Amino acid sequence: MATFNKYQNGVGVLVTTANASTDSFKFALTNTTPNAATHTVLADISQISSGNGYAAGGSAVAVTGGESGGTYTLSQDSTVTITASGGSIGPFRYVVFYDDTVASDPLFSYFDYGSSITLADGETFDIGAASTLFTVI
Repeated sequence: MATFNKYQNGVGVLVTTANASTDSFKFALTNTTPNAATHTVLADISQISSGNGYAAGGSAVAVTGGESGGTYTLSQDSTVTITASGGSIGPFRYVVFYDDTVASDPLFSYFDYGSSITLADGETFDIGAASTLFTVI
């Protein structure tokens, strides 16, 4: 099971710049440890190489935002599946969630899978729809 981590800068972006209802969001893959305190935009992380089913910038994810009792949660609508095709993808350990609409591609959160993963040709990796992508308390 993956561990959820929130980027510190993400709260400010969510309340000042991002629009959960209309913006496009993505998952990017990296094998380099993210720094929640200093990384603020996609350019701050080292994505894995594109190819074999992984495109630079990652995979689109549909989201729904909502507030309850003073807590705002941004959640994933459906499972995102990444499939290795024509070769392997990875290794990667972290799945980074970011806003692809805002010009700087601000980072919100990431999942740490605990160890590096490499997908062999034909294998798939699912990022499940039960995932909370960002919470503001």
